Amino acid sequence: MRQRYRVVDLFCGAGGFSRGFAEEGFEIVLGVDNMRPVAEAFRLNFPHAKVLVEDVKLLHGEDIESLVGEVDVVIGGPPCEPFTSANPKRREDLLERLYTDPVGRLVLDFIRIVGDLRPKIFVMENVPALAEGPLKEALRKEFARVGYDNIYFNLLLAEDYGTPSHRLRLFISNIKLRPKRSRRRVVVIEAIGDLPPPTSIHDIPNHEYVPLSPRKERRIRRLRWGEALIRYMGAEGKVYYNYVRLHPYRLAPTVMGSSRFIHPFEDRMLTVREQARLMGFPDHHVFYGGRDLQYDEVGEAVPVPLARAIAKEVRRFLEKGVER
Repeated sequence: MRQRYRVVDLFCGAGGFSRGFAEEGFEIVLGVDNMRPVAEAFRLNFPHAKVLVEDVKLLHGEDIESLVGEVDVVIGGPPCEPFTSANPKRREDLLERLYTDPVGRLVLDFIRIVGDLRPKIFVMENVPALAEGPLKEALRKEFARVGYDNIYFNLLLAEDYGTPSHRLRLFISNIKLRPKRSRRRVVVIEAIGDLPPPTSIHDIPNHEYVPLSPRKERRIRRLRWGEALIRYMGAEGKVYYNYVRLHPYRLAPTVMGSSRFIHPFEDRMLTVREQARLMGFPDHHVFYGGRDLQYDEVGEAVPVPLARAIAKEVRRFLEKGVER
């Protein structure tokens, strides 16, 4: 029987990162999120785990240990807004994003709690910009300060591991993460093509029709595959697109909390469930709260196939023994 290594998920959201680890046989013992409806989504999906609705800044390792005991793995994705180029208001100075921005400092709280708990392995997810310029060396110093002298900056593409949408993410860990890639990439229609129309009778959670104004529906009808209804400017003049009509035979663009996609063949928005399919979530994984919050829960998650690929690597290291 495989050993069930114990996992704590900080900034757990609705549980995409945890879902991948659970599918690899890990025991999810605790999720932490400061937003109650999001924490409730985690609770619904991991009923045997403890859930803390708590600001990580106020949390200490002893609080976690008193609740769940020793843990083997700590995972989590602190908010990326202070670092991502999609945020036109991010601070210009890179180190200020980490040390001065109150949201950016949550990365330091992740490191602090890792130092408190001393897990065998930790994996922190964020955007690649978290390690730009002097930030990489600053993170090395912060992890060394809590006892982890060797850390690795692993850049992974979600689509290389069976996710039907593009996503490049940074995973900082105390082991090298080199998961085996999938043999082929999954495209949009393979992910969502078997779902019934949201207006039909079905029992699929989070698969409800999203109403549109008549004007927006008229504009959507004119969109061809790959075209977008909205363009907006991110940091440093980078242009982003929203309300994109998906190409059925290609990857979907990066799914973000703000993302709204148009169905390839129907003049409507994707449902939350269809969007979750683009992130590799199984249909039994549910999302809770208002519809916009459900979209956020999907878009802010670690794609499940990528999370599972990482979990396989973590298990491999744990089973052979890992040295800090």
